[in-house]
Amino acid sequence: MKSPRENRITRHRRVRKHVWGSAAKPRLAVFRSNRHVYAQVIDDGAGATIASASTLDPALKGSANTTATAASVGRLVAQRAKEKGVSTVVFDRGGFLYHGKIQALADGAREEGLNF
Repeated sequence: MKSPRENRITRHRRVRKHVWGSAAKPRLAVFRSNRHVYAQVIDDGAGATIASASTLDPALKGSANTTATAASVGRLVAQRAKEKGVSTVVFDRGGFLYHGKIQALADGAREEGLNF
């Protein structure tokens, strides 16, 4: 029997077969732990992170792990990506359900003008 973590990794691998970030359309990868939410905009062709944000950033440090905080992380990563000239991304939910904090992060990024 697989653990929930192993099941998530299996789902993530299945999604990653089809989701690929390029320089023109990088990948917005999301990871959620019990304490924090992390988001990165990644160019898989170059193997480089273009922009990142998390609840560990000084602007968000000390805030509770809520959907509102996840939305703030989404807005912050979208602002940083737009500063680097990225306006369109593909969304990689990392094997997590598109619900709760993951959905809030995506909605926050869309509010800030990131298209996916």
